[in-house]
This record gives sequence, C-alpha cells and structure tokens, in this order.
Amino acid sequence: MGQDQTKQQITKGLQLYQSNQTEKALQVWTKVLEKSSDLVGRFRVLGCLVTAHSEMGRYKEMLKFAVVQIDTARELEDADFLLESYLNLARSNEKLCEFHKTISYCKTCLGLPGTRAATQLGGQVSLSMGNAFLGLSLFQKALESFEKALRYAHNNDDTMLECRVCCSLGSFYAQVKDYEKALFFPCKAAELVNDYGKGWSLKYRAMSQYHMAVAYRLLGHLGSAMECCEESMKIALQHGDRPLQALCLLCFADIHRSRGDLETAFPRYDSAMSIMTEIGNRLGQVQVLLGVAKCWVARKALDKALDAIERAQDLAEEVGNKLGQLKLHCLSESIYRSRGLQRELRAHVVRFHECVEETELYCGLCGESIGEKNSRLQALPCSHIFHLRCLQNNGTRSCPNCHRSSMKPGFV
Repeated sequence: MGQDQTKQQITKGLQLYQSNQTEKALQVWTKVLEKSSDLVGRFRVLGCLVTAHSEMGRYKEMLKFAVVQIDTARELEDADFLLESYLNLARSNEKLCEFHKTISYCKTCLGLPGTRAATQLGGQVSLSMGNAFLGLSLFQKALESFEKALRYAHNNDDTMLECRVCCSLGSFYAQVKDYEKALFFPCKAAELVNDYGKGWSLKYRAMSQYHMAVAYRLLGHLGSAMECCEESMKIALQHGDRPLQALCLLCFADIHRSRGDLETAFPRYDSAMSIMTEIGNRLGQVQVLLGVAKCWVARKALDKALDAIERAQDLAEEVGNKLGQLKLHCLSESIYRSRGLQRELRAHVVRFHECVEETELYCGLCGESIGEKNSRLQALPCSHIFHLRCLQNNGTRSCPNCHRSSMKPGFV
C-alpha cells in the first residue's frame, strides 16, 4: 500500500469513526498497519488507534499501540513524532492509573530538544502531568501543571485545550472542596464549547456537563446535577464512551445517595464498578467503593462498610492516591469510634493525619485542614493554596510556605 492509498484509508477510517461506526474504522486502520510500508502513514494510523481505544476505555490496547508508535517514531528519526508518541504513552499510563509512569514520560517529552510540535503539544503534556499529580494527590504540583497548560492554551488560542484544562481544574477544586470553583471551571468549559465548539467532538460537551453535575451534587443542587449528568450520559451512550458512562453512573449513584435513596444508589454503584473494573480504572473503583461504604454506614451495616473500605484502601494504596486513603481512614475512624474500639480508632487517626501531611492539605496561615469542608480557597502564583479569608485578613506579601512573592494574582 503506497503513500496516497494509505492517506485515503486513514481518511476513510476517520469518517467512519466520526459517524460512530467505530468497529469498521478500527478494521480499516488495522488493515493499513498490516499492508502499508509508509512509515509516516503507519505513525498516523497508530495515533488514530490510540485515540479510538482511549475513548472506548480499552486502555491496555491503547498502551500497546502507543508502544508500537514510539518504535515507529524512532525508525523515522523525527523529534516531532517522538514527542507525540511519548505523549500518547504518558496518556495511556494516566488512563491505567500508572501515575508515576505518566509523570516520567511527560518529563521525557519536556526534555526532548526543541521541536515544531512542542508549541502545539506542550500544553497537552502539562495537562497529562497535572492529571497524574492529581491522581497522586500532589495538589500543588497538579495546580502548577494545570496553570502551565492554561498558559499554553491562552498563548496559542487553543480553546479545545483550555476546555480540557477547565474540566481538570473542576475536578481539582471538587477534591479540595472549593465547590464554587468546582462549578465555575466546568461552566467555563461549557461556555467554550458553546462559543467555539461547533466543529468539535461532542465529547467536550459531555465532559463539561459531567463535571458540572459533580459540582452541583456537592453543592446540594441535585436537580441540576441530575440534568447535567443525564445530558453527559446521553452523549456517552451515543458514542460508546465507556469511561464516561462509568463516571456518569457513579455520579448518578452519588446523587441518589445524597437524596437518601439507597435502593436506587446501590445498583448504580454496581454498574459503575463493573465498567471501572472492565476498563482498568482503579481510581474510579476507589470512588465507587467509598460511595458504597457510605451507603452501608447509612444503613448501619458497619461490617459491610468496613469490607468495602478495606477493598478501597488496597486499591488507593496501589495507585498512590493519598486523598482516597485519607477519606477512607476518616470513615473508618467514625465507624470504630461508634463501636468504642479505641486501638483501631487510634490507628486510623494517626494514618489520617499522616495523609493530611503528605498531601499538604492545610492552610499555611491558620493551620486548619483544607478539604475538610466547603471553603473558598485561593492559590498564589507558587501554586500553594490557602483559605481566601486568611489571605485577605493577613494581607501577606509573600507565600507563608515558600516565601515567594504573592504580589501577582495566580491563575486560579
């Protein structure tokens, strides 16, 4: 298969993929790999396969094609192709919750000599690195990476990248419990979709609606949360987006739990868990098990709650997610306190405070925990986070944590 024929087949596959004929598109692209001798064409089709398998939640297949793409880039001896393939390798590991590997591959991308692709892909590298740091609950580093990605987006008028960063920032602030910002950023993403997204994939709309649903649920606006989640789920079902379907099912379950409708919540958690397990989203499994444990606590079935917590702790430790561990220790602490089991209680109190120290989830001005309850937060240019009220009351000119100047406002 020659160069022109390879291009035609790649375009044919893209047209099939965009019309939701995913399996037919995969067949076309797989034939290109089998028959084409054009290395550039093979590299491009491998990129298509990486993207398609990512959106279907076939993360191990995604990783396999990313590895082959790197070998192809090395054959081509092209730095631009090498950067793109390492980014795909980083993303594949991010999806599989191999966050340390993601960070390592992102650093490899950033360490490559200057390339034409660096301007275009640098923001995406920073975004993937930020998501990995967030997965590890390294919040300052995550925020620093998201701010870099946002700078790339603004400097290059890349509204698609800005939309993705806003969704990640929504997730960031949902985790540290500034629910106002947790809603603001996905709303900003939705505005970008409305203003610029006529030719974009519907996944951008679905993504922003999902993050809005999470924030609305946390704020207690359950009707709005359900509406946004239903919109996101509708698009996810249309496009066969299994990862987003799992997240929507988890959000539905959390909404029903917030309403006290545990009978409806449990099967939603079960469905979310089934997909999370199928695609290998271990961090998602932690979130599902945490919701299940809270349901069992509400039913006063404490042994079942502890069983769910134990399974979640193993997964949280496996992927290195400190915030998940912190929440699970906190829930265990309340259970053992209610049972009057002092030794077990003390062990979880100790581990809880260790997790707070490791995640640096405390305000450097007042010393109180961040992420314990809904609070308005402010990040300084160094990406350290404080209670907004503490910064306003102290009028500090430098960061209390690292002593860098705080005269210029941060991005977020």
